[in-house]
Formats: sequence, C-alpha cells, structure tokens
Amino acid sequence: MGITIAIDGPSGSGKSTVSRETARRNGLAYLDTGAMYRAATWWVMHEGVDLNDEEAVIESVKKLPVTVPVDPDDQTQICGGEDITEIIRTPELSAVVSTISSYYPVRDILISLQRDIIDAELEADSYSGGKGIVVEGRDITTVVKPDADVRILLIASEEARLARRAKEISGKADEETIEKTRDIVSRRDRVDSAVTKFMTASDGVHTIDSSSMSIDEVVEAVEDLMRRAT
Repeated sequence: MGITIAIDGPSGSGKSTVSRETARRNGLAYLDTGAMYRAATWWVMHEGVDLNDEEAVIESVKKLPVTVPVDPDDQTQICGGEDITEIIRTPELSAVVSTISSYYPVRDILISLQRDIIDAELEADSYSGGKGIVVEGRDITTVVKPDADVRILLIASEEARLARRAKEISGKADEETIEKTRDIVSRRDRVDSAVTKFMTASDGVHTIDSSSMSIDEVVEAVEDLMRRAT
C-alpha cells in the first residue's frame, strides 16, 4: 500500500504550497480538498441556488459535476464542462465558500468523494502508481483520514498568514492589502472552526509552525516524518 499524508491548517499556513511540493518531489498524488468546497460553491451559484437555502444547496451539491485533479503539476479544475481554476480563487468566491462548507450534509458528500479519491490513489493503476497521496484541508487528520500514515497540523502566526494570503490574492502584501484580506481570512477560519477543529492538533498529529520557515524547510520536515513512518 502507498503512503497517505494528511495536512491540515488554517488559511495562509502554507499547507497548499507545502502539500503540492511534497507530492511533486516524491511522485505522489495531491488532493486539495479546499478546492472541492470552492468548486461546490461555484456550482451552486452557477445553478442560481440561494446559498442560504440549505436544502437546495445540498440537492445541488449532490449533482456536482466536478473533475477532481490529483496531479500536483496540473490542478485544472473542471466543473460542468467549464474551467473554473481561476474563478474559484477570487475574493468574491472566497468570501462565501464558508457558507457552503458549514452545512454538514455538504461536508458528508464531499468527504465521501475525498475518501474515494484517496482509496483509488493507493491502487497500482492510479496516477501515482500506488505510491500514495498528499491530502490537505481542514479536517483531513481528524475526519477524512484519521488513520493516515503521516498526520500534520501546519500552523503560522496571524501576521505570516495574512501576508501570505494577501500576496496570493493580490500579488502584494502591503498594509492596505493585508487589512482587506484580514476579514476574509478571519471570517473563513471563524465559520469553519464551528464545524471542524483545525487550530489544535489531535492526538498523534504532528504540529509544524511555518511562521519563520521557508517552503523547503517545511517540506523537509514533512519528508522527515514520512521517512519515520515507512
């Protein structure tokens, strides 16, 4: 069986970059579960469903026609035949994705899909040839894959997280941009923390504080844990 690496963390902790680079360096598949919630949000809005109508949202997500990428070098998101890779990262969509992710039945639908993808990637005929997968999100270590070979909570200081997310969204991290980003990041973490715990490591989960670490240093720390698990 291949290795499964689960990485959780708040917005701006660096989990997407670190997870993708870890997968790339080790020939593993990569699953961005946050992008799945973003795709679901786009689909519901595309279908004209009221985001506050929980039952209608659930029914819409049940029909979610998304192609989920696992290649760390090609994270093209296709939903309903449309390339939504860029649009799901816009501030406008980021501001409302937590509404969708706060509905437990929606989480159940997407978690089931995530588990299916993980299981498929441990097979010999998978993208990674059965070598394994790096999965990142909010509740991977606790709900989606609590029996993962390596379980990590990646954290960072608020200052570091805001600067990273501001640069990701706007390409710069000046004071004005950081302040505009603060509300998006704080609201997302606040709403998501009501349905999943991702600020404190559960038993058996390794905490890595990336505040003053480079991407290479964090990836090396993850790889050290991988070596110890195999």
